[in-house]
Amino acid sequence: MLPSAIGTVIAVQANFYQVQLLNGQQLLCTKREKLKKIGTKVMVGDVVTVADWQSERGVITTVAERRNELDRPPIANVDCIMLVFALAEPAIDPLLLSKFLVKAESTDIPVQLCLNKCDLLSVAEQEQWIARLSAWGYPPILISTLTSAGLSALQEQLRDRMTVLAGHSGVGKSSLINQLIPDLDLRVAAVSGKLNRGRHTTRHVELFNLPTGGLIADTPGFNQPDLTCYPTDLPTYFPEIRSQLPSNCQFNDCVHQGEPGCVIDREWERYPHYLEFLAEAIKYQQQVINQKQPDAQWKQKTNKLEPLLAAKRYRRVSRRSQTQGLPDLTEDSTEDD
Repeated sequence: MLPSAIGTVIAVQANFYQVQLLNGQQLLCTKREKLKKIGTKVMVGDVVTVADWQSERGVITTVAERRNELDRPPIANVDCIMLVFALAEPAIDPLLLSKFLVKAESTDIPVQLCLNKCDLLSVAEQEQWIARLSAWGYPPILISTLTSAGLSALQEQLRDRMTVLAGHSGVGKSSLINQLIPDLDLRVAAVSGKLNRGRHTTRHVELFNLPTGGLIADTPGFNQPDLTCYPTDLPTYFPEIRSQLPSNCQFNDCVHQGEPGCVIDREWERYPHYLEFLAEAIKYQQQVINQKQPDAQWKQKTNKLEPLLAAKRYRRVSRRSQTQGLPDLTEDSTEDD
């Protein structure tokens, strides 16, 4: 019997796990029954111990503690989230880009912005986008999968790290991976002329080895990330606000929408985006409260959790009930003989 070996899960399908050992060998593994009984989940990106490995098969016996974990896409131990957007065809929607950035920021994993199809814009237009997004706090890497422009700079960012590519369909994530790993040949789809959006081509999360070192994950595309955060957490997901927060606002629970003593300057491009997301965050928090505390609500004016008034109605006893009802008997009442 071969000794145990350490490896990384690079793909999960049904009850089978593709594990890459430190020496580069790949095994098709199952999970030991003990892990199933104690409810241990095995995810892409997990560092695992494999026993009984032979003939390119093995059994996962232990899962190392994770540095981080994402639910969507389901992957662990990520070093960087790289958001891939297209500068044209389809053009960038600033509000949608902001929502992707906020969702990525909420994971506490470093975020990098990559803009594809730079060959479709003039140099002046490219510089305008670089300046604009740098003001947001995300200096972008501009690339073109058609001309290979910017790929060298991108490869340096990906070297020796596990990176997750994310972004809506049709921006060229699969085409980018094909450029970085020429022998892979992932399936790609054209952008729909009617909807100006791409079709989903990636069906599951899988890690791929980069020739320059590191791992990269193509993830199933999705068009609209959900914001599932609380109003008091949302400001920390905006670099524009974080840069102003060394000076504390007057109130600890300030959400920076004009409260007295707020130190946040509201003259920045994404402030309208922030207010729109704040309304979503307040709605989300109210839904959570309704599930846990049906007798409470979030007051937007005061930014505080306040109890709802009881639904009990106080009605005056009718005269008929007073005259026809039985009198209350107490211990102090006496009966005349």
